[in-house]
Amino acid sequence: MECEDKHCPKHANLSLRGNQLEGVVVSTKPKRTAIIEVNFVKFVPKYERYERRKSRIPVHLPSCMQINVGDKVRVSECRKISKTKSWVVIEKLGG
Repeated sequence: MECEDKHCPKHANLSLRGNQLEGVVVSTKPKRTAIIEVNFVKFVPKYERYERRKSRIPVHLPSCMQINVGDKVRVSECRKISKTKSWVVIEKLGG
């Protein structure tokens, strides 16, 4: 079965560019969208220590991928798909 999504990086002509990130899916409530959470560390010069931070990124979820809350996914940067989405899920890494 072919994917009918015109924003699918595998079955359509959506070019990927820029960064790739790995994160955990925290929500799939919006239509064709997933919210992922990315954890990272940042150095604080004043205290000469690192702090843990997190960021939530809305990503496009192609209709050919079956992703649930709690799954680890790899996302890639692409052109703007909507007002807030400029990332797309390219693969599921684990559950």
